[in-house]
Amino acid sequence: MERAMRILLIEDDTVLGAAVRDQIAADGQSVDWVTRLDAAGDAMAGAAYDLVLLDLMLPDGRGIVFLRSLRTRGDVTPVIILTALDQISDRIEGLNAGADDYLVKPFDLAELSARIGSVARRYSGNPNPILAHGALVIDLAGRTIRCDGRPVQLTAREWALFEAFLTRPGQLLSKAQLEDKLYAFDAEVESNTIEVHVSRLRKKLGAAVIETERGLGYRLGAP
Repeated sequence: MERAMRILLIEDDTVLGAAVRDQIAADGQSVDWVTRLDAAGDAMAGAAYDLVLLDLMLPDGRGIVFLRSLRTRGDVTPVIILTALDQISDRIEGLNAGADDYLVKPFDLAELSARIGSVARRYSGNPNPILAHGALVIDLAGRTIRCDGRPVQLTAREWALFEAFLTRPGQLLSKAQLEDKLYAFDAEVESNTIEVHVSRLRKKLGAAVIETERGLGYRLGAP
């Protein structure tokens, strides 16, 4: 059974936002809905999302600028643009800024579900399923890792944490963000859980694979 995705919806139209939120929930996915870009930035700083649904015209700015800033800092979270801007030039601008798909309003909610499923499948088997990081060769789709050619076994929780670092290279992840990745396992997250799992990842993958920024969080180490 596929795990539920956690989706961030950034949409200021309350009627459309509620309809999209309800559709995503009916599909069995988890959704957080915000109506402003500043709230979206706070949400992404505090949680790890599998997908972002982004309106382009928001009360506090343009979604395209928000998207560009995500990509500039190395965040590869999939983004589907939802907008009333239907010109070809608008679509090209959105895709060039790093969007994974583009849906013009008004759209059918069933089509939105299909587009979300399509992007999810693309990322489960792609866009770059084989990564090299120093001595590590990581297959994102197969969830396997080799270190200097030897297979390394990770637990589901260890993989969930390591994947969070891999998808946000160079980005500092707070303890709260990393704990959020473990809540999906329906188990209580102890106060020292992240430290324990980071220690285990270092033992299995190399001491330098994860760097600590004291009091701030952790980031993927240099290759």
